[in-house]
Amino acid sequence: MKSLKKTRRIQVIAVAAVALALSTALIGYAMRDGINFFRSPSEILASPPPPNEVFRIGGLVEAGSIVRGQSDTVRFRVTDGMASVEVQYRGILPDLFTENEGTVGTGRFVDGVFVAQEILAKHDETYMPREVMEALREQGEWRGPDPESLPDPQS
Repeated sequence: MKSLKKTRRIQVIAVAAVALALSTALIGYAMRDGINFFRSPSEILASPPPPNEVFRIGGLVEAGSIVRGQSDTVRFRVTDGMASVEVQYRGILPDLFTENEGTVGTGRFVDGVFVAQEILAKHDETYMPREVMEALREQGEWRGPDPESLPDPQS
């Protein structure tokens, strides 16, 4: 009688472990397109990603690089102080989007140009995404407070 209970308990634990592993794999598979990795312009030029990979680029909008096209197409360059990448965006830019200010774009790197689907700009005097601050600090271009001393915006 005891070995039957023991066998049943082992079977239940095994089924639960398989179900947990399967659900974890399915969640990871479903979220694979929702995860966007951040890269600085130096990282992009050092190791260009494939054209089908969606990721985020961040840095400062290079002075004098904003060129408005015929319609709602805008081209500009994003720099981290060491390298710069041309960005093409079709749409309305945020009101606070200006030269020499921080920006983050989501999109793909196609034929040497970052084709952005979304552009974000700083929202107040001190905001800049933590990843952008850290990349600029590593390049010696960051002139603000230490990113480690700032509160975590996620909390």
